[in-house]
Amino acid sequence: MDFLKGEIFAIDKPYRISSFGALAHVRYLLRKTLHQHVKIGHAGTLDPLATGVLVLCTGKMTKQIERLQQGPKEYIASLQFGATTPSYDREQTVDHTFPTRQISEDRIREALHSFEGDILQTPPSYSAVKINGDRAYSLRRSGQEVKLKPKLVHIEKIELLDFNPTVMQLTIRVACGKGTYIRALARDLGRKLDSGAFLTSLRRTRSSGFTLDDCIDFENLKSWLEDVMGPEDNESNNLLCEKKGEHELI
Repeated sequence: MDFLKGEIFAIDKPYRISSFGALAHVRYLLRKTLHQHVKIGHAGTLDPLATGVLVLCTGKMTKQIERLQQGPKEYIASLQFGATTPSYDREQTVDHTFPTRQISEDRIREALHSFEGDILQTPPSYSAVKINGDRAYSLRRSGQEVKLKPKLVHIEKIELLDFNPTVMQLTIRVACGKGTYIRALARDLGRKLDSGAFLTSLRRTRSSGFTLDDCIDFENLKSWLEDVMGPEDNESNNLLCEKKGEHELI
C-alpha cells in the first residue's frame, strides 16, 4: 500500500477514544513507519462512546472524503427508556426520569416506523455542530445555552432487534444517511412514547461501503502496517531515515 500517494481503509474505533484521537494515533504510526509526514483524514465522525467503522483516507485520497461521507451508514444501538441525560447518552448522568408503563413492543414498532424516510431532526446540543465558529458541545460545557435548528436527514430502515420490558432496554439496527444522530433518534423515540430515552451503546457496523469485517483492529495497527508495507518498503524507508539522520522521528 502506498500511503503517501493515497489509500482508503477503515479501522475499528475503540470505546472512549475520539475520532480525532484515533486518527492522530494512525498518523503517528504512519510517520514512525514511513519516516515522513502523511496527509490523513477521516470520513465521518464517531462520538467517543461509539465504536466501529471509521474510514480513513491518506494522500490524494483525502479528496474523496466528502464523497465518502455521503455514503450510507448502519448502526447497532442500545437504548434505555425511562430517563434522559443532557447528552442523550452515557457520557453524562441522568437528569430526568419518566414513566414507562405505557411502553409496549407494539408501540415501539409503530414509533420506530414513523422515523423512517426523510425526517427533520434537531442535532443534540452536545454535538460537533458549529455555532458562529464554536462547537456546540464546547458552548454547553462552558455553561451556555445552545439552540440548534432541525435538519433534514434520511433514515432508510430501523429494525427492532431486542426489547426487554423488565428493564426497559431496547436494541435496534439503523440504516441511515449522512448527518443522522442516533442520540437524537433515542431522544425523539422516548418523547414519541411519552417517556424519555438515552443511548447506552452505539456501534457503527457499516460506512461508505466498509463493514466491520473490513476494519483493522485498533490494537493491531502497528503489525498491520508492517505487514502491508512489506520488507522491501521497510528497508528502503530505513535507508531514507539513515540518509536524513532521522532515526528518532515521531
